[in-house]
Amino acid sequence: MERMTWDQYFMAQSHLLALRSTCTRLAVGATIVRDKRIIAGGYNGSIAGGAHCIDEGCYVIDGHCVRTIHAEMNAILQCAKFGVPTEGAEMYVTHFPCLHCCKAIIQSGIRAVYYAQDYKNHPYALELFAQAGVRLVQVPLKMDVFAQLSGGGET
Repeated sequence: MERMTWDQYFMAQSHLLALRSTCTRLAVGATIVRDKRIIAGGYNGSIAGGAHCIDEGCYVIDGHCVRTIHAEMNAILQCAKFGVPTEGAEMYVTHFPCLHCCKAIIQSGIRAVYYAQDYKNHPYALELFAQAGVRLVQVPLKMDVFAQLSGGGET
């Protein structure tokens, strides 16, 4: 059996986190990694104890659901809550970060963003990432990595 790459492993973690999303518009997951160790994870969902989109519908203002906190922000806030530094870390996210998340990623000191899918890639986000020296790498999730789990091994 061939081992999956680190990029595929961390991207798979982000896709698993996205399965916890409570937003009906788009399920996103994010994993923050330092030295090949997961330090935080997040998905897009409502504030703790708040109403969820899956229960009460999205609360849309100017074309954006404001009920949810984005996956990237949830992962960064998890680090802040538990006193885990993000300086020099990397983020794996299922979709290209929005402009607001881009700025939070830069301010948190994350040095690289690996994303699986393009999603409304804002030109200013690209400019800001470049200006801040944040490395951007598209890493599409290879679904064959899961085939190893479902039938390729011994029982």
